[in-house]
Amino acid sequence: MSQRGGAPAEGGLAPEVVLADFRETPLSVDEVLEAVRHPQAGGIATFVGVVRERDHGRAVEALDYTFHPSAPQVLRELAERVAAGPDVIRVAAVHRVGHLEIGDAAVVVAVSARHRDAAFDVCRELIDTLKASVPIWKHQIFDDGSDEWVGTP
Repeated sequence: MSQRGGAPAEGGLAPEVVLADFRETPLSVDEVLEAVRHPQAGGIATFVGVVRERDHGRAVEALDYTFHPSAPQVLRELAERVAAGPDVIRVAAVHRVGHLEIGDAAVVVAVSARHRDAAFDVCRELIDTLKASVPIWKHQIFDDGSDEWVGTP
């Protein structure tokens, strides 16, 4: 039976946010995956966002991420909120800041849960809400020398 509100689920295990961070160094998918592993987890869902070579039909050269000083707290609160979902065991989210090149991982999130449906659902909720509500700004630099800010207020 599923539990809500962060209450311990089957086996008395309370959901846990094991990682909610911003990094200036390259992200490790393995680190995030290891952080959410648990013997009671029947499924782990991950999402890795990477810098793509084209956006809006234009060639991207590189980008820079920056964030508001409140972003770490907003990310932690978001992770705690989604961790309270049914059957969730562990939640992790790490976002890169600074200069990134094509192919670099910009964000890695993972959710372990007792069952795969919960892992998939909560992982999607985590990345979608992170992109919509955590104050992170992307400065895209295009190969023609132009640039664009994304996500600014």
